[in-house]
Amino acid sequence: MKKWGRLLLIFITAFTITACAGAGKTVDPRTMTFPPLKFEIPKSERVQLENGMVVYLLEDHELPLVNITAYVATGSIYEPPEKTGLAGLTGAVMRSGGTAELPPEKMDAELEFMASAVESSIGSDMGNVSLSTLTKNLNRTLEIFAQVLMNPAFREDRLTLAKNRTIEGLRRQNDDPQGVANRELRKALYPGHPLGRHPTIETVKGITREEMASFHRNYYHPNNVILAVSGDFTKGEMLEKLRTSFAGWEKTPVTSPPVAEPTTDIKPAVLLARKDVNQSVVRMGHLGIEKSNPDLYSVRVMDYILGGGFTSRLTTEIRSNQGLAYNVDSYFDVGRRFIGTFIAETETKSESTVRTISLMRDIIAGMTSAPVTDQELKLAKDAIINSFIFGFAKPDAVANQQARLEFYNYSPGFLENYRDNIAKVTKEDVLRVAKKYLHPDEMVLMVVGDEMKFDKPLSTFGAVKEIKLENGK
Repeated sequence: MKKWGRLLLIFITAFTITACAGAGKTVDPRTMTFPPLKFEIPKSERVQLENGMVVYLLEDHELPLVNITAYVATGSIYEPPEKTGLAGLTGAVMRSGGTAELPPEKMDAELEFMASAVESSIGSDMGNVSLSTLTKNLNRTLEIFAQVLMNPAFREDRLTLAKNRTIEGLRRQNDDPQGVANRELRKALYPGHPLGRHPTIETVKGITREEMASFHRNYYHPNNVILAVSGDFTKGEMLEKLRTSFAGWEKTPVTSPPVAEPTTDIKPAVLLARKDVNQSVVRMGHLGIEKSNPDLYSVRVMDYILGGGFTSRLTTEIRSNQGLAYNVDSYFDVGRRFIGTFIAETETKSESTVRTISLMRDIIAGMTSAPVTDQELKLAKDAIINSFIFGFAKPDAVANQQARLEFYNYSPGFLENYRDNIAKVTKEDVLRVAKKYLHPDEMVLMVVGDEMKFDKPLSTFGAVKEIKLENGK
């Protein structure tokens, strides 16, 4: 990574000398041109161990640090509806509950003494266990990391503590208006689907230690794991350490229960959660696209123009011109295993709620009615292409990104061709995908606020359904 810093220094020095040489001339910065930035994506090396575990390795000896992240094909999408919260608790207690060989108190003390970290979690469609350590402490930290992956103890008292913390969080879940809006909109967009589920006090109370251990046994096998390894090591030594640490962890068939595709028959709706606050939280959206959609690149450019940057249409009009909100944006959250979502969001004072919603809907609709300008197109494409390099600023980011691409089964060459595919997008492409994937009249509108203070009735947008806020349910 040092060579990148040296190249940047050379570029800045050369640019400064050139600028000084022409100091006697008046130059309009708007007419200055620069050659295209050339950047080759750093490569990590892929190795598959005898037990089926895939490993991405990227050496970097600039600092005496090593980072490892394990990606496990599991997630809350596989938990039974009556056990919602099982995956999240399993991921938390894998680390906090100690291992078969190391009680949690000793693990905490030992990791703290070494200034090392081992953490674990499980999200909707991925489990993670991560390691960060000084090179001199790699051997012992890697042993603990492997124990957490293979043999977590799920000690009963730590399970009880994790459940109590989760339950307390559920009791307070409606204190945050933004959290309420995000949760309820997701439920509305994924009705009856695991992606729309949310734990309750009842489901969390019913989770047992044996259910967590069983969930772990079902998915945590070496052939269901991808490792991203980066930092101060040599390939041969690291592979030997991994083989030693995971000795005896045998390849085992993994069968995940089938998960149905989300229903796409989502009707437009107006949802209101009444809350005595001075500022309304506004969310609106509908289902979007998934990662293999051939229009992905055109959608990315359209997305940036609409609500993805500080110069976006939503920000320019609602924040800069009208002063109705500090933050307003929109984005396509592209689905990796299932169809994703399109969301537009803001917070505004209660007295401007309906005005702001109307303006947001009009701006979204405007994307579907006329081509974007040449300036908007160029700014969006330049911003996306030029920011691409920052995804590779650190070695751990490089290794993890390439591991995730395989984990989610992205097509070969996705990263290598990304900038070229963005550069090919035209104004006609942007208008076409806006018409195809933006549906301003079919959105679910979710508002959290005090309707008595609204500038107009929320029923301006249709029949209002009230969301009753009951903590823990």
